[in-house]
Amino acid sequence: MAAHLTSAFSDLCVNEKTGMQALEHRFPMQPCRSGKAARREFEYQRHGTLTLIGASNAKTGEVVSRCGPTRTAADLLAFMDEVAKRYPTGEVYIIWDNLNIHHGARWNEFNARHGGRVHFVYTPIHASWVNQIELWFSILSRRVLKHASFASVEELSRCVLGFVRHWNEHQARPFRWKFRGQWRATLPSYAA
Repeated sequence: MAAHLTSAFSDLCVNEKTGMQALEHRFPMQPCRSGKAARREFEYQRHGTLTLIGASNAKTGEVVSRCGPTRTAADLLAFMDEVAKRYPTGEVYIIWDNLNIHHGARWNEFNARHGGRVHFVYTPIHASWVNQIELWFSILSRRVLKHASFASVEELSRCVLGFVRHWNEHQARPFRWKFRGQWRATLPSYAA
């Protein structure tokens, strides 16, 4: 993986995955019995939560990420500075939703510090699901978080960041998907 990626422009899908819980299950999963699915007991100990801030390169599928205890404007700004260093030349298009910390003068100042080459594109309100990083977050949830047991937030962080490394080294690829539905100008009326 290249330390610095260069091209005429880069499309980066950015968002935050909040509330990743470090849950330690008290009992191991029960093995499958004939004709029955495996069963997990419901008791667990909660060791805290983490937030993952991630950027997915729409052209390559590579993910840049950072785990931390919070999702503040300062956390996001520090992450975006890391992203700007990783993509030091060319135009950079940041695709993200309309969260309050994605707006404000801080982003004009950020862009000025990085030569005015960063362009912010916002998904439509209530449509952050069209942001491709959400596809990757879903993969992370299903493959890493759903059935795991973590004894600490540090263990959770190591596991998540280890998956990011594995993804970038072995599985990174652009997502090829299309919206196959039809946009409706108005919602259907269910009034009787």
